[in-house]
Amino acid sequence: MNEKVKLGDICNILNGYAFKSKKYVDKGIRVIRITNVQKGTIEDVDPKYYDISEIDNFKNYMLKENDLLISLTGNVGRVGLMIKEFLPAGLNQRVGCLRIKDDRNVSIRYLYQCLNNNKFETECINNSNGIAQKNLSTEWLKNYSIPVPNIEIQQQIANKLEKIQKIIEDKKQQMKDFDELIKSQFVEMFGTEKDTKYNTKTLIEIAKKEPNSIKRGPFGGSLKKEDFVADGYLVYEQRHAIHNDFEYEKYYITEEKYKDMQMFKVKPKDLLISCSGVTLGKIAEVPKNAKKGIINQALLKITLDSNIMNNIYFIQYFRSDEVQEKLFSFSRGSGIPNFPSMNEVKKIRFICPPIELQNKFAEFVKQIDKQKFESEIELRKIQKNIFYKWGR
Repeated sequence: MNEKVKLGDICNILNGYAFKSKKYVDKGIRVIRITNVQKGTIEDVDPKYYDISEIDNFKNYMLKENDLLISLTGNVGRVGLMIKEFLPAGLNQRVGCLRIKDDRNVSIRYLYQCLNNNKFETECINNSNGIAQKNLSTEWLKNYSIPVPNIEIQQQIANKLEKIQKIIEDKKQQMKDFDELIKSQFVEMFGTEKDTKYNTKTLIEIAKKEPNSIKRGPFGGSLKKEDFVADGYLVYEQRHAIHNDFEYEKYYITEEKYKDMQMFKVKPKDLLISCSGVTLGKIAEVPKNAKKGIINQALLKITLDSNIMNNIYFIQYFRSDEVQEKLFSFSRGSGIPNFPSMNEVKKIRFICPPIELQNKFAEFVKQIDKQKFESEIELRKIQKNIFYKWGR
């Protein structure tokens, strides 16, 4: 049986530097932020730079090729390997860096495969602090253990998993292609806000005419950690909107607390929207069998008027670059993106074609979703086999 070793024993684990957004320049040393750390990769998303003349202030935070980076805030537990093309680069705060102490004993390719999986990501989420926004400590990372066989076996495992990873990436690309097909169909049927022939309406105009049909989660002391109990009414979190995962349950409140917070209650067919961090604007529909509960402060809840707006149509439109750009534009330049004020949100206009056309588009989306679901089943089978064979 392979010995399990703590990450802190085989890696130097670094926290990032507090780069100031007001000092960003057009060219210089790239700043690697939470936004750049996506699942399994480091992406060139909205690049930011610091002047090279400032390097003495953060020379201890300069990154190297094949440093393993991990998100410590928001979508915690995502990992990616630093690539040469993005250097020189500095490590921003709330991004962790795992740097192997002795590569004669531990392969970075093997370490990456150990951590780039749903099992590790879930453990990170479950061991994070914070309700509205998750925060993972580097102390927890240091004590996280992985099996470490001899270097030859590590290389063999990495080789096999990389081949399987290629199959997984191909399946993921297939699902992205399905999403692109939906986007192109939307534009073909409805155009964009600039060139559409249909009327546009504000969120107030398309929401159901009932109390709390547009409701941001509770702020301040309305929902505190001491309100949580072992079981009861569910507290819906960002994860539900981000991953469309309504089987996930972590926090609960009592029936009495639930009755006190009726304005925040969640119903089937409600739309939940993530309101903070890089996952700002992620949206999901509450299913029919969803557990009774309330939203937390990191969510916005919308109940649409089904005679005016089809949920499936709205979700696809809301995910469009056009709408997402509007949302992110309100917090551009700040460290962590945050949802605009409710006054601003209520002013955003949405293309509102006849409901019959929306329904027709929704049927098209359902057909594509069936094909996506089949691909997802195949993908899960592959990932499940990896888990059982390699303990991932």
